[in-house]
Amino acid sequence: MKKRRQFFKTALGAGMATLIPTTIFANPQEKKSLPTNLKPKALKKGDTIGLIAPGYAVKPEILIEAKETLEKMGFKPYHTDRIHGNHGYFSHTDEERVADLNEMFANKKVDGILCARGGYGCTRIMHLIDYDLIRKKPKALIGFSDITALLNGIHQETGLITFHGPVGSTLNDPYSIEHLLNVVMKSKELPSIINNVQITDLEEYSKPEYDRYNINPGVVTGKLVGGSLTLVNALIGTPHEIDFTNAIVFLEDIEEAPYRIDRMLTQLMQGKTFKKAAGIALGVFKGCDNTPNPKSFTLKEVIMDRIKPLGIPAVYGMTFGHIENNFTLPVGINAKLDTNKMTLQLLEKAVR
Repeated sequence: MKKRRQFFKTALGAGMATLIPTTIFANPQEKKSLPTNLKPKALKKGDTIGLIAPGYAVKPEILIEAKETLEKMGFKPYHTDRIHGNHGYFSHTDEERVADLNEMFANKKVDGILCARGGYGCTRIMHLIDYDLIRKKPKALIGFSDITALLNGIHQETGLITFHGPVGSTLNDPYSIEHLLNVVMKSKELPSIINNVQITDLEEYSKPEYDRYNINPGVVTGKLVGGSLTLVNALIGTPHEIDFTNAIVFLEDIEEAPYRIDRMLTQLMQGKTFKKAAGIALGVFKGCDNTPNPKSFTLKEVIMDRIKPLGIPAVYGMTFGHIENNFTLPVGINAKLDTNKMTLQLLEKAVR
């Protein structure tokens, strides 16, 4: 992910033993009966937030900046030494990155987990995650972009509600902070209806990928699933392929040419369950309308061509994605999508 700040450089104490299970990918047909909604404990001011980099490496100055943001929000940031340096384009080896994730769930002093940044690498560690540990010690896990794989995979394996929201490097605007806190801190009341941000940056929002339009009108309810279109596609054919049946599917992406968006949407459409979705909420596909080919279709033409014939209530341009203002969507929570009003409403609390 580009233009992101990432954090931190302190530790609560000595690192814990590496926590890597001995099992490989579980057979989906052999999965135990899981709770449909394993809700994490609501976060509160003063809580410790564990910071991890399960994909790309994090620049030191970005870590520091994001850590300062968390402190201003009233939290105590914590991370292990694994977050420093890099292993090629990754923050560390697969084994060490997953050990960091497992350790954050195991550590009793850590109340919630925030990914410092996204970047490729999450799909490489899915089979190493200690899902039994997560079931026993559920915590809020927050992030987006390539973190999509973790959010959906962990929810499938454990029933844990996870949070598609800002990463540490993008947690830098009032809108994103407000919407994140509304979802992860309030256990006694439902969050208010999620409305798109009010446009103030006229230059940025004049770009075609920021356009807001109704693809197929309708009001529907369903379980929230999705995230980065690229990562949703990357899960196809794996044990963590998403079942879209009766779900509200939310998708976004960044800097993919229209033909690549076309290809990925086509792949989803040719799958078994995407056509069975209750609704489709598309965020801002930032930088996805750029192409050197003058004969290319525009992003909007691709989306209308692929999504409209499905007849599923769908809308484009909602305020989430690789953009400054990014509202938080809990994976696994039932919600209502109103394409005419361009709103999403959570129908149940995401935390306990």
